[in-house]
Amino acid sequence: MADADLQIVNKDAMLAALEKQRAAFTAELPVSAETRKERLTRAGRLLVDNADALCAAMSEDFGHRSREQSMMTDVVSALGEVKYARKHVDKWMRPEKRSARFPLGLFGAKARIDYQPMGVVGIIAPWNFPVQLTFSPLADALAAGNRVMIKMSEFTPVTSALVEKLIGETFSPEEIAVFNGGPEVGQAFSALPFDHLLFTGATSIGKHILHAAADSLTPVTLELGGKSPTIFGESADIERGTSRVAMGKMMNAGQICLAPDYMMVPEAKEGDIIQGLAAAVGEQYPTLDANDDYTSIINDRHYERLQGYLKDAADKGAELVEVNPGNEDFSASNKRKMPLTIVRNPTEDMTVMQEEIFGPVLPIKTYKSVDEAIDYVNAHDRPLGLYYFGSDKAEEEKVLSRTISGGATVNDVIFHIAMEELPFGGVGPSGMGAYTGHEGFKTFSHAKSVYSQPKMDVAKLGGFKPPYGKTTKSTIKRELKI
Repeated sequence: MADADLQIVNKDAMLAALEKQRAAFTAELPVSAETRKERLTRAGRLLVDNADALCAAMSEDFGHRSREQSMMTDVVSALGEVKYARKHVDKWMRPEKRSARFPLGLFGAKARIDYQPMGVVGIIAPWNFPVQLTFSPLADALAAGNRVMIKMSEFTPVTSALVEKLIGETFSPEEIAVFNGGPEVGQAFSALPFDHLLFTGATSIGKHILHAAADSLTPVTLELGGKSPTIFGESADIERGTSRVAMGKMMNAGQICLAPDYMMVPEAKEGDIIQGLAAAVGEQYPTLDANDDYTSIINDRHYERLQGYLKDAADKGAELVEVNPGNEDFSASNKRKMPLTIVRNPTEDMTVMQEEIFGPVLPIKTYKSVDEAIDYVNAHDRPLGLYYFGSDKAEEEKVLSRTISGGATVNDVIFHIAMEELPFGGVGPSGMGAYTGHEGFKTFSHAKSVYSQPKMDVAKLGGFKPPYGKTTKSTIKRELKI
């Protein structure tokens, strides 16, 4: 079957699924808290009962992926989101009282916000954390009372097929439906007239998603990426800080949208920081190629992309510092594992300083004053995450208040995403909108304004009802003040 024919078939099937979900959703309204919690419980049970199978599938897709890492970053993390949403859904669903405009509130007028489900939510999940970044937004969407359609990545075909199978066994297609396939399926999926669409992935693809959703005026949340900077202040504890940066950079072999993308360090401390990073990597990963704790690069294309970044940097004058604690011969391996490579003296014309790295490559730039670091961050696209290390509270406040990023972690990296009550999202090229926890519930809900008018004729009392006269003039005169 030709690709064009396949796209038509998939789009027809997806449209039919969307129509069935929307009809079932409308018939069910209002969606009770008990129904939402029961669906969340089923999603959680799916994760618990199939944790080992999901980790094995992810490892097969990556070539090798640490089982323990997959358990923590995908299964346990997603399960935590599910349980948190289930615990709080009753509270989140309560109407919010708002003040009625003076003096209407004195006459018995009432105002409130009702949080209603949107309808059918589309989720396009990426390959780097295929379970966590599917089930985390799914938890928010179910807590908000929605039906959900999911498109997973073709880069993780084993995991995607398993999730499709497990979802099909756990939920009816009118509740949750999964559609897998290549770019043609993703293109058709993103053009469906959802009530809300969430995409997690590359900024370049996010632009196409936004264009596709525009025709149906579908609201979109984009969780993208970019170059998240790590700034070491003069007061930073180098041993502790480099250990934490190494953990965040080496986890999932750096294939994390929030991974430290480049560092900015005091000029006089660059050598000590590089030594600290090397020591920390050696402590956490005494070997890399022969270490089950260390993950492979997802596929040949991304492996060659990263090798190309390193060649480009070396050709343009950078010094490459390879951190290889076990002195292993990676050229003799077919596992697509890469050691951490620190790039010293990077320049703006190098690809490592232009593109999101998404791998174990870490450029380090130096500065004479922290203002240089702030100016550099502000001269580039606003990042998804920003990390500051130091004990100088005034400098910390300067960095946080004078830069704009999707989120920030102080004296560590990435961890702000693990806080359920902190919304996860980007800004500008790193994304739009946010989810997780209460903010995720709100993202996938419609905040409907409800006003209840008292029995008395307030329009006449306020001079709003014709014929206009003395009362009208009095109201205008009273209001035209500041």
